[in-house]
Amino acid sequence: MKLNNLTPAGGSVKNPKKRLGRGQGSGKGGTSTRGHKGAQSRSSWKTKTGFEGGQMPLQRRIPKFGFKNLFRVEFKGINLDRIQSLVDSKKVSAVDIAFIIENGLAGKKDKIKILGRGELKAKVDVKAHAFSASAKTAIEAKGGTATVI
Repeated sequence: MKLNNLTPAGGSVKNPKKRLGRGQGSGKGGTSTRGHKGAQSRSSWKTKTGFEGGQMPLQRRIPKFGFKNLFRVEFKGINLDRIQSLVDSKKVSAVDIAFIIENGLAGKKDKIKILGRGELKAKVDVKAHAFSASAKTAIEAKGGTATVI
């Protein structure tokens, strides 16, 4: 091994970035690899997002459709079978918003709607923002109350 044979490991040394616009002798002087004239040769040039060289852009070719209701109220749905499993595990007779949030079925800002899937076996007093018709009749059939907040 001699000093003139030493080389760094492959891939460990990056070539320095080419310095553009530093004279003709560098090979990257003059136009600095940008070509002659036109917007792309100027210093402050940039394209608009979605620009496709003058072709009609994708976001304008695809038609608009649908309707977004600004006044829609979004509910977090909780079914009767989930309430029954909570009643079985926690041994409670009343279920309200705080209890539902505490047990991780909804977030603090969610509006809660009780839905009718499943079967209710116990008498439960339920307080929520809304009830489906089938859920309300199922709760009241077992002797519980369905209170809208």
